[in-house]
Amino acid sequence: MIDFEPTPKVAELGALTRAFVEDVVIPAEASDAGEHGLDDGLRAELQAAARAAGLFAPHVSTKYGGLGLDVRGQATVFEEAGYSILGPQALNCAAPDEGNMHMLSVIATPEQQSRYLAPLAAGDVRSCFAMTEPAPGAGSDPAMLHTEATRVHGGWSISGRKWFITGAEGADFAICMARTDEQITAGRGASMFLVDADNPGWRVERIVNAIDRSFPGGHAEVVFDGCIVGDDAVLGEVGEGYKYAQVRLAPARLTHCMRWLGLARRAHDIALDRANEREAFGSKLGELGMVQAMIADSVIDLDTSRALIAHCAWVLDEGHSGSRESSIAKAHVGEAVGRIVDRAVQICGSLGLSGDLPLARILMEVRPFRIYDGPTETHKWAIARRALRERALLSR
Repeated sequence: MIDFEPTPKVAELGALTRAFVEDVVIPAEASDAGEHGLDDGLRAELQAAARAAGLFAPHVSTKYGGLGLDVRGQATVFEEAGYSILGPQALNCAAPDEGNMHMLSVIATPEQQSRYLAPLAAGDVRSCFAMTEPAPGAGSDPAMLHTEATRVHGGWSISGRKWFITGAEGADFAICMARTDEQITAGRGASMFLVDADNPGWRVERIVNAIDRSFPGGHAEVVFDGCIVGDDAVLGEVGEGYKYAQVRLAPARLTHCMRWLGLARRAHDIALDRANEREAFGSKLGELGMVQAMIADSVIDLDTSRALIAHCAWVLDEGHSGSRESSIAKAHVGEAVGRIVDRAVQICGSLGLSGDLPLARILMEVRPFRIYDGPTETHKWAIARRALRERALLSR
């Protein structure tokens, strides 16, 4: 039997996170003047407050100073943190660091964990995940990987160009996916490498002018130019990079859903307040049938999204890959979040488009979610292929 009711500990952490975000984080949004995400000073200030409140790093094991929540517990706390754009940064559970922490905890050697995971979990450094490439390289199809790593004396030389790498500017290290075989065959032939930001073969070439601004460092185009790393920089086994990437990608898709669901709920709450207050055509907006229909659709989107997240979290906690369930959650939640925020803007009218409410910014922040971590269309393609294959096997 699946029990989606949070434990008393998780319920308490969720309530504490909600209060922390409302009392500490949302008031700090007015000070968020960084071009991309909150600046280092505000980030450190909010993280110190989260530590003092006992909410820091909810997903990290207690060994590294976190709260050690399972995925179901994370779903509750991450949604509450996501109620503010700055909340996940305050709790140190934001992408891409959160996904990298999970992967390092599962794959990295003890030495790599000490060098990279420990400071990342403590919030002392930031990281990035360098996989996506400009066309004709790897994007929605990871098998199109162009960046390559070749054997040299004592290690590897990495060369290639990566694109839209979140948080690369200011990161202390990157996890780079590179081809180590001539071809990618049956999911083998790529490897992951840990690359320090001070490596002379790595450089951030430019920051992409994207519509979202919540990620510290923005999204960068980076170059690996004969970047030399030692054998101790290999994360996992050589040639098994895509297998290890699944350790990161399925949970990371889901945690993205958790955080953005919180922000969509914030937009919905703003719309509800406006509908209860604003009068037009002789009545409150909330008494108009068309507005009620939009509100009802958003409630349905919120509840179905939360249910899909909870089911996938349970699957992951049971030790399964969660690939199918995370694809379904990502495809639905990515679209649902966009609909919820768009309806909130519509209900609030011109005020929703202004800087007097956070809705316009939220709208820009959530729109890219339908593309990154796999476009909706790619996930639907995978979902459909899997359904057809399973039905064909049953029919034999």
